[in-house]
Amino acid sequence: MSTSFPWLTALVVLPVLGAVALWALPAGWRGRTRAVALGFAIAELVLAVGALLAFDTADAAAHQLTETHSWIPALGVSYAVGVDGVGLVLVLMSVVLVPLVVLAAWREQGSLSVPTDRLRQYLALVLLLEAFIVLVFAARDVFLFYVVFEAMLIPVYFMIGMFGGEQRRYAAVKFLLYSLAGGLVMLVGVIALYLNGPRGADGFLTENLTGLALDPTLEKWLFLAFFLAFAIKAPMFPVHTWLPDAAQQAPAGTSTLLVGVLDKVGTFGMLTLCLPLFPDASRWAAPVIIVLAVVSILYGALLAIGQKDMMRLVAYTSVSHFGFIVLGIFAFSATSIAGSSFYMVNHGLSTGGLFLLVGFLAARRGSQQIADFGGLQKVVPVLAGTFLVIGLSALSLPGLSTFVSEFLVLVGTFTRHPAASIVATFGVVLAAIYVLWTYQRVFTGPVREELVAMPDLDTRERWVVGPLIALMLVFGFVPGPALDLVRPPADLTLQQVGVEPYVAPHGAQEGTDK
Repeated sequence: MSTSFPWLTALVVLPVLGAVALWALPAGWRGRTRAVALGFAIAELVLAVGALLAFDTADAAAHQLTETHSWIPALGVSYAVGVDGVGLVLVLMSVVLVPLVVLAAWREQGSLSVPTDRLRQYLALVLLLEAFIVLVFAARDVFLFYVVFEAMLIPVYFMIGMFGGEQRRYAAVKFLLYSLAGGLVMLVGVIALYLNGPRGADGFLTENLTGLALDPTLEKWLFLAFFLAFAIKAPMFPVHTWLPDAAQQAPAGTSTLLVGVLDKVGTFGMLTLCLPLFPDASRWAAPVIIVLAVVSILYGALLAIGQKDMMRLVAYTSVSHFGFIVLGIFAFSATSIAGSSFYMVNHGLSTGGLFLLVGFLAARRGSQQIADFGGLQKVVPVLAGTFLVIGLSALSLPGLSTFVSEFLVLVGTFTRHPAASIVATFGVVLAAIYVLWTYQRVFTGPVREELVAMPDLDTRERWVVGPLIALMLVFGFVPGPALDLVRPPADLTLQQVGVEPYVAPHGAQEGTDK
């Protein structure tokens, strides 16, 4: 539905204004850097709530809050934005995480009374990235999507390369090269898709490119061009190797946004572009992609178990979790696709929380190595408790949000590909190992002498992790409102791909009550 107020444009413009305001702060006002950044981040969250209230949840499969303006008429490029239920929940997840990242970075790059220019620049990049994130989830023009898809690399590159660890430049360049390689291949696909589409005005609009009668061979090549870019971004085995280095070297807040939000653009693109634009090729490629997804689940989990650095450990858990998301998308079940859509949100909450908590631990200890910790449960009980709860969410404990989405993915996949679902279930067992073993090594046992005086979470840090735990519990016990937003788009996607709904025994269709 369209509205008189441009909600999505406002959600894009507001953080850009915040970034400009931070960069332009006069010297005498730079002591207010943190307050200005947090103020814009909270204002963005309030604005997103307004967009949610303006969204008609009864028609969640349709793009709403839409705007379409000619941008480059000679090429048929439009500034076209709008969100369905999936896009909306991902926008909401993003704007929830940004103020928490700002709070987490409160003491970075300077004292509380005299923040350095580094903190100001870092927080400005966070707000700029937020604007790109909202726009990429809302873009309804393929060319606009591609431009933002590539533009997001700029703030992330500097957030890693300028503010990360000792190997930050290597990690930033590796991240950039992988992403640019995938993006360039996708650009070829975008151009070829346009040349074989209706062209003319609004020739790049997704609704005008959906349902094209493409040559089967061409469609397969176009699918592969888009899918490769999204698989790198996701990240998915075997094009995932940039992620552990980037997560290890980046500040905790950057890793939170990179893995918790930015990487969802990959799976979001698979769901909203690959499947509807190339339905026949999607069905053709699905068996291989399902195998790669299962490999990602097991491979990521096994490597997570063997990690010594906590940031790399969380990064590899994400390779495993993204495997579940991709599996659900290409299982072509309404239940699995809805589960994958919900999984994108829940993974952002749990993995974002783990990265932030590891950041708090590293700031106190000056190390991310698991071997440098031990016995902290007695010293920092609140930090230990929050780590355990968020870790249990990551391993899909019933009652926490990730369980709902992972259960839906596995059940929905089982209706179409029982063998893949059964093998993927071993990823749940491996998740319990890497989460609980990490907790045991860091928080249980005798207290190391040098850790006796470690401070527990302060009020600011509790405000960072508290909302995440609250959302995990809410979505764990009351997932209905979120699922109501992602189910209709899942049903529409199945129709676009041309897959018949699964019919359960006794004639009960998938997703309906028997």
